[in-house]
Amino acid sequence: MPATGDSAPDFTNKVANGDVEEFTLSEHTGDGPVVLAFFPGAFTPPCSNEMVALEDHLDDFEDAGASVYGVSADSPFSLNAFRDEHDLSFPLVSDMSRETIQAYELKTDIADLGLYGVANRAVYILDDDGTVSYEWVADSPENEPDYVELVEAVQSA
Repeated sequence: MPATGDSAPDFTNKVANGDVEEFTLSEHTGDGPVVLAFFPGAFTPPCSNEMVALEDHLDDFEDAGASVYGVSADSPFSLNAFRDEHDLSFPLVSDMSRETIQAYELKTDIADLGLYGVANRAVYILDDDGTVSYEWVADSPENEPDYVELVEAVQSA
């Protein structure tokens, strides 16, 4: 699992941004902090709450020059529907292969919901060099990050 000061693992996946396109992390570093918000699954209450909360703080992140991306194992088509339902304006990255989840060591199972090999809830903030400047990993996938702390971490990245 990458820790503060480590280089974030690079990845290429499909991104749901109203359309479906390729997304390579390293092509999005260097223009300000990058916020990667891993979440277990679209349309689940805690994940919906988290993504809506990130949208509510998006102006704060953007004022600090940051880009925000949600990351889950859902298909890009499901993620586009999820974005539409919650009026999210930031892109969601589809890791259907679960290779990115594996690279970040975030793989978890939520058997009660029938979710296996999904991402644990986690947030990484990367600096211009793609180095982790902040990381938060949930003790339990139901837990959400402290959003004020995330904004402060982005502002100091």
